[in-house]
Amino acid sequence: MSATAEDPPTTATATRTSAATATALAAVVEERVTARVVTDDPLHRKIPVALRFTADQPLAVRIVFPAGLSPEGTENEWVFPRSLLEAGLQAPSGTGDVRIWPCGRVQAVVEFHSPEGVAVIQFDIAALRRFLRRTYACATRSA
Repeated sequence: MSATAEDPPTTATATRTSAATATALAAVVEERVTARVVTDDPLHRKIPVALRFTADQPLAVRIVFPAGLSPEGTENEWVFPRSLLEAGLQAPSGTGDVRIWPCGRVQAVVEFHSPEGVAVIQFDIAALRRFLRRTYACATRSA
């Protein structure tokens, strides 16, 4: 039923719409973390990274690098299976463009392969685990 001047929407309708909007917004998880670029240089460069998950693609996660790091001046987003991230925190995982392995007890390394080269990025495992927990909670709420 559409709203007209004679039949304006009720507060209940507006509340349902607001709740639906809130649910849609809650179906996205984003965690901002600081990672380190691993190079031959003994000083690792720290970079801001966004970890993203959307409930409409429950098997995938995204790692997004800021626009300032790419020659094109755009965000660089890598999408890969959430299960790869989880497995890589326990043991070396991945054979394609994204490879992940634990580095000691508190760090994990994510290696990104592209035609332009390889980027090796180090993350705190605690931040990645926190992100994974939030993605599973989000997927459970959305199901």
